[in-house]
Amino acid sequence: MSDASLPLLLMGPMVRRADAAEVCIQFATSVASQYRIEFDKIDTFSEHHSVALGAHLYLHFVIIKPVVATLPIDKLISYRLFNDSAEVDLSVFCYQGKATPEFVIPHTLEQILHGSCRNPHHPAKDSLVAANDFQQQNRSNSKAGADILLLSGDQVYADDVAGAMLIAIYRLIDLLGIYKEQPLDIALPEKLTDQLYQRHLFLPKVPWQQRSKIGVGYWLKKDEPHFSSLKAANHLIAFEEFIALYLLNFSSIVWAHISIDTITYQASSNKCQQIFESEKQALVGFSEGLKDVQVLFANVSTLMMFDDHDVTDDWNLTAGWEQLIYQHPVSRRIINNGLISYWLIQGFGNDAGKKTAVLLDEFKASLTEQKQWHFKAFDKTILEFNHWHYELNTVPKVVVLDTRTHRWRNEQNFNEPSGLLDWERLMELEASLLTHEQVIIVSPAPVFGVKSIEAIQALFNMCGQPLLVDVENWMAHEGSAKKLLDTFRRDDTPKETLILSGDVHYSFCFSVQKRFGKHPNRIWQLTASGIKNEFPRKLINILDKLDSILYSPKSPLNFFTKRWHMEVDKHQTIGDGQKYLVSDSAISLIDLKQGKLARYQLLHPDNRTTEFDLTND
Repeated sequence: MSDASLPLLLMGPMVRRADAAEVCIQFATSVASQYRIEFDKIDTFSEHHSVALGAHLYLHFVIIKPVVATLPIDKLISYRLFNDSAEVDLSVFCYQGKATPEFVIPHTLEQILHGSCRNPHHPAKDSLVAANDFQQQNRSNSKAGADILLLSGDQVYADDVAGAMLIAIYRLIDLLGIYKEQPLDIALPEKLTDQLYQRHLFLPKVPWQQRSKIGVGYWLKKDEPHFSSLKAANHLIAFEEFIALYLLNFSSIVWAHISIDTITYQASSNKCQQIFESEKQALVGFSEGLKDVQVLFANVSTLMMFDDHDVTDDWNLTAGWEQLIYQHPVSRRIINNGLISYWLIQGFGNDAGKKTAVLLDEFKASLTEQKQWHFKAFDKTILEFNHWHYELNTVPKVVVLDTRTHRWRNEQNFNEPSGLLDWERLMELEASLLTHEQVIIVSPAPVFGVKSIEAIQALFNMCGQPLLVDVENWMAHEGSAKKLLDTFRRDDTPKETLILSGDVHYSFCFSVQKRFGKHPNRIWQLTASGIKNEFPRKLINILDKLDSILYSPKSPLNFFTKRWHMEVDKHQTIGDGQKYLVSDSAISLIDLKQGKLARYQLLHPDNRTTEFDLTND
């Protein structure tokens, strides 16, 4: 297909990092050109970074800076996009009654939208649509609405891909001529339809003969998959697949050109056919909601952080997992494809290229004259890059943690879960918290989780199966747990700390104070998960009741947890059917007053709102 039959804009614009000194806006186009962005009534200049990802796919980052002084903070700024001298029509990205998209450069945070875990083919509706409805209502009333949108992990599910989505991915690759990487040494069937729901059979494995005789796998003559996701039947493999998945997750425009209604598949069994049809139906609803989601991204500064599913399930969970994966050329390439695509679509915008732009030249050099990616040299660079974490200079300060690539590995037993942060990063985190009255920490996994669930995970870990139940909580590693809790118990840490987390597919609100000492600090664990995902309701209700019974405030079991020096209070929802754990798909809305938590709500995609009672019983 020629670029003339494609729209100019394929994705975006998406407002990313927005500071008083500069603003980063990213978008993708079908045509290479020189683009710039202008702010209404503000003198600015633009720096333009462009990356060719296909014959008709170009990713752009425009960094807008003030000519003099600084950009205005905490007020709406309207902007326009120009292709050379021609203005690009952004009307579909505007709120009703507005001539241009608008956003706020946040300084004093008053409202925050936060969520995680957005699975396109989950039957739940997309809560980002609810977030956009909230913003639209505020803008209609001449209010800014939420200052920022924080997405704390699993923005895409590279390891859990619907059959119809995989077909859509390849249609988009062909449509845009997305550049492909050098073929991997993996014996996939030639026809895509023969790969559907079968890819896990061809992913690298450890032959049963090479497995330890201590485990049951050897005696059952069962090969051990490198990729431990239980839903790896359509796991992404090639770099071009990851790029296409991001476009299909963030852009309404591309769906109009791949005709999802015409995607069909004849399965070999009724069960598989039913799965395909139900996933396709969910994707149709997801694609329709993207019209609202792309408006949201164009009108609020959006910051992101990866978790495991952005790359693969159990990513770096144990030192043994790392050793197995990174020593195998195919497995290592699959992981690096996920990480490189994260950098391009999510990571660069988080710091406006301050540190992440250093990767651009070597990445571009990986494309041969034949328009094929050869990443052998770049693999080492991307794995050694250690600046995925970042901070926002707002009030309160926001500290976003990379809990995936700075793991505190267990040197005694490589099959034990790694700590989510190593000693060096924990020391940096401690330094970031000092001398601040209030701080917001974004940790993909909850720091203070549900004790009964963590206890179950600990039992599986004792049985040598940490990958089976994702033993990825802060308390699973002795060293990192102790250091983190010691930091929170210091007398010079903030008086109020908000920890925003996701990952677990249910939402809750805990408040934490240390049991001993005079420093009146309070920690809020605000967990919102998932945006488009849910924990099984019956099971979560059972675990909720179990936790209330086993770990009540006076229960002696509390003294056997690593955080017994901290008093954890659970907060119920307000209204009928009060509960501590909410499984319903949602995105959270956090209200602050003078830097302190004033209100915590969940916005559901069916227009319901759940609010937590912040008072202590």
